[in-house]
Amino acid sequence: MGTSVTISAATDDDAEQILKLQYLCYQSEAELYGDWRIEPLTQTLADLRGELSGGCVLVARLGDEVVGSVRATVDADSTAAISRLCVHPRMRRHGLGGRLLTRIEERLAAERAAKRYRLRTGRRSELNLRLYRRCGYAAVGTETDTGPGRVTLVTMEKEASAQAFTTGA
Repeated sequence: MGTSVTISAATDDDAEQILKLQYLCYQSEAELYGDWRIEPLTQTLADLRGELSGGCVLVARLGDEVVGSVRATVDADSTAAISRLCVHPRMRRHGLGGRLLTRIEERLAAERAAKRYRLRTGRRSELNLRLYRRCGYAAVGTETDTGPGRVTLVTMEKEASAQAFTTGA
């Protein structure tokens, strides 16, 4: 069997691979909404490096290649804003997105940094919505993005205490 995927904290050396992966992964979102100016496609390497130093960023690696990533920041109210969950197209539909989401939640819980997790996704992004619901998130509101595509975003949350996982007996 080939090399297995590992998940770990991102380093500054991962920034270029994360940005390339993000650009690749968000092409389908841009196409879905007809808006090629969405923020994940216009983010600069300098901005991404700032996020690496100011928040929690995890990467999934297959050997030396970054094939997935997720980010989070925690605000003063102990709400973790989880963002930019992306998985390389060839690695999708194998549970890696769920693993990344679970791992960042566990990391924030271990640091006792978050009481609640919040994320946003486009209303038409059915695969994302399904994943987040499966991971225990519930919709708490919608808003229309001010960008040119006027994308309707769904905000989803779950309490950190909802993190309790059960193992089969």
